[in-house]
Amino acid sequence: MDFQLDEELSLVRDMARDFAEKELTPRAKGHDLEARIDPVVFEKLGELGLWGLSTAEEYGGSGLGSLALTTVLEELNYGCASTGVTVSVHNSLLGSPITKWGTAEQRQRFLPDVASGKTIGAYCLTEAGAGSDAASLATTSERDGDHWVINGTKLFVTNAEFAGLFLVYARTDQKAKRANGISAFLVPADTAGLRVGKPEKKCGIRGSATNEVVLENVRVPADNLLGDENRGFQLALHTLDGGRIGIASQAIGIGRACLDAAVKYAKEREQFGRPIGNFQAVQWKLADMSAQLDAARLLTYKAAWMRDQDLDCTQASAHAKLMASRAANFCADECLQIHGGAGYTDDFHVERLFRDARITEIYEGATDIQRLVIARRLLA
Repeated sequence: MDFQLDEELSLVRDMARDFAEKELTPRAKGHDLEARIDPVVFEKLGELGLWGLSTAEEYGGSGLGSLALTTVLEELNYGCASTGVTVSVHNSLLGSPITKWGTAEQRQRFLPDVASGKTIGAYCLTEAGAGSDAASLATTSERDGDHWVINGTKLFVTNAEFAGLFLVYARTDQKAKRANGISAFLVPADTAGLRVGKPEKKCGIRGSATNEVVLENVRVPADNLLGDENRGFQLALHTLDGGRIGIASQAIGIGRACLDAAVKYAKEREQFGRPIGNFQAVQWKLADMSAQLDAARLLTYKAAWMRDQDLDCTQASAHAKLMASRAANFCADECLQIHGGAGYTDDFHVERLFRDARITEIYEGATDIQRLVIARRLLA
């Protein structure tokens, strides 16, 4: 058993760390205040090949897999969680399923632009009545000759504002119940009838684009069906395993930023004639933060490794998502507490970290859903 990254992954991680330090950390506050990511960041991500981490080399990607994506996402989210989730969704929820489930023609048609970042991807599953209960989605897709016609509204779609390609889940068998009869479709952004609706005003990750997507009589060719007809929900679940590893990585990055900020402040801030880091109460907070993050990282690396080995990682990814997101929120809370009143102002970036951390327990499956996934596996 080897706990060290190999030379290639170490270089990739170091590259992402350097990029986050130089390009993301200085821009993170601006991304939050302006509710948008600087377009320069998108260009630089493309230059470094970070849009194509989960895409095979033959289509212009690096083909490095889930563990590489995990290490990169931790570093990006350390610098800016808005940028981190944008890259995570693009790779794990769009690039990865096309690579695994797409036909040779679909991979050739879509993946080169996805890998370069020329086309940014978005994932359309959630609806007003289908959040944690995704199997109850109401969006429909009906066959009309050599096309499918999609109608419905999707909510909380990350990257929607600038996405060039949407992975849309819709019900193709109206008589089938719940998870049965759902299919997945690749829908280019310029398809007639697809409209990106209002942006959401969010508590955290404000720089990332989150919108509703309205589909009104959207006609897509039959060969834009991804995977098998009426088997799309199984595809969605497999894809979400990777997405949960991505959000676990995000949580670790945010949590690590909280720990570093807390350590720095504990050394500098003096009360009662000495640095507050000399007090046991603060030391214990730092120790607990460090231990929880290390445990979460090991769980996340394990889940990513299992996915790279094509093993069933559903329970492992749920473990990682559950523990990493809780660790991030614990670290954010303790970090702000160590900073005291100063941390509650925007003079320090810890208030942004506090807000950014909260979403990690909600999207890609809420904390209670992770517990449900794990318990069902244990009781099966």
